[in-house]
Amino acid sequence: MVPMSRQINHSSTGQTAKDPFALGAKRVAKAAPLVLIALIALSGCSSHSAPSFVLFGAFFPAWMLCAIIGIFGAIASRGIFVAAGLDSVLPFQLFVCSSVGLVVAAVTWLTWFG
Repeated sequence: MVPMSRQINHSSTGQTAKDPFALGAKRVAKAAPLVLIALIALSGCSSHSAPSFVLFGAFFPAWMLCAIIGIFGAIASRGIFVAAGLDSVLPFQLFVCSSVGLVVAAVTWLTWFG
């Protein structure tokens, strides 16, 4: 078995230094589990399993389209609350409009992708 950090003797200076390749092996050994976890987590992002649309020649993720529809739903709900006069009565308007946008986005996702 090869030791992880070998000593290199420099004959001109008489000093010893650690092998840089051995130090790199330690870093790779520490990073390997994190890389494996990242690869497993990102395997669902491949183009054949992730729902996406082709817009202007590029793949556009479906979740982003649903999020944009949800943002427009939140803006529309704010306009409806102002038009109906509920903006002065309704507490926490930011949270209410954000919740409406989230519900619109989730319903859009469930409607298209089940």
